[in-house]
Amino acid sequence: MRGQLVDAGPQTDPGRHPGTPEPDLGHHGDAEVGAGLVDLAVNVRRDPMPDWLADPLVAALGELAAYPDPRPARAAVAARHGRPPEEVLLTAGAAEGFVLIARALAGVHRPVVVHPQFTEPEAALRAAGHPVERVLLDPADGFRLDPARVPADADLVMIGNPTNPTSVLHPAADLAALARPGRVLVVDEAFADTTRTPGVEGEPESLADRRDLPGLVVVRSLTKTWGLAGLRIGYLLAPADLVARLAAAQPLWAVSTPALAAATACASPAAVAAERDLAARLAADRDHLVDRLSALPGVRVAGRPASAFVLIHLPGAARVRERLREQGWAVRRGDTFPGLGPDWLRLAVRDRTTTDAFVEVLARILEA
Repeated sequence: MRGQLVDAGPQTDPGRHPGTPEPDLGHHGDAEVGAGLVDLAVNVRRDPMPDWLADPLVAALGELAAYPDPRPARAAVAARHGRPPEEVLLTAGAAEGFVLIARALAGVHRPVVVHPQFTEPEAALRAAGHPVERVLLDPADGFRLDPARVPADADLVMIGNPTNPTSVLHPAADLAALARPGRVLVVDEAFADTTRTPGVEGEPESLADRRDLPGLVVVRSLTKTWGLAGLRIGYLLAPADLVARLAAAQPLWAVSTPALAAATACASPAAVAAERDLAARLAADRDHLVDRLSALPGVRVAGRPASAFVLIHLPGAARVRERLREQGWAVRRGDTFPGLGPDWLRLAVRDRTTTDAFVEVLARILEA
């Protein structure tokens, strides 16, 4: 199924097993989590919150009588990425950004979503009444993007980098090749701050600082690395005229005062330095997880994981997931992602002690 292009209509996705239904785009990792389960299903850190983030959040609670003022946070995010504030739109998490894009760009005629990826971009397009076509990347190619597979007349293209759930980090040059006049290119960089290259400054392959690419929208999230999923804070980076169109579709005061305080704090030099340190630790923990999984019979790690999660192929994964749940472990099913099927699971990267305990349980299940 190399780079397959399919219409995401009512018919079965040809990238899936015959007879399986259309994937449930509304299913997310939090649905897998339950009381008493060790959570490998949600890609959010759960470490203690640092003081430089906690203190502004607590202080913001004393300002709740006033309506939120996004200007300081907008300026802070803009400064981090070397952009004017007019090119930043703060959102209630990255998910709101996809809804705004789908609603504001009502005139697009051929939207294309590159899969497997986070399902909310396609779900938002469908909810807004857009027909959606899918470019299905091939697991045999490590789910790597070939820009030539995207139709030349697609006027809206959406792709993740690094991609959830595959953990693939596409080269920035390949993504930049998708930008052109008359097209809006949406790159979901919700996990970009988890990617670091030793000895290289900044985030490899990110387009967040690129202002030269026409129609580029970069979607960012602050909920993953800093454990703020319940606060809902993210932002869009785009040309000023496109930001204005998206802002017009956003409700008034969509981002709360505490969320704005978090955005300001997470754009600080202290936050950027902390991200770099966390990403280095994450890379070591991810390598350990990959090494342990690769030693198990029947388990295949997809590609070269670059983010906070790992995708594995395992025959009978649906049953294995049930057995893991019975023994206290929650993992993310893969069959709700277009382009995958029931033999795929996504695992969040955790510390080595948690990884070792999980792999021992998984090994016993596979032996049985």
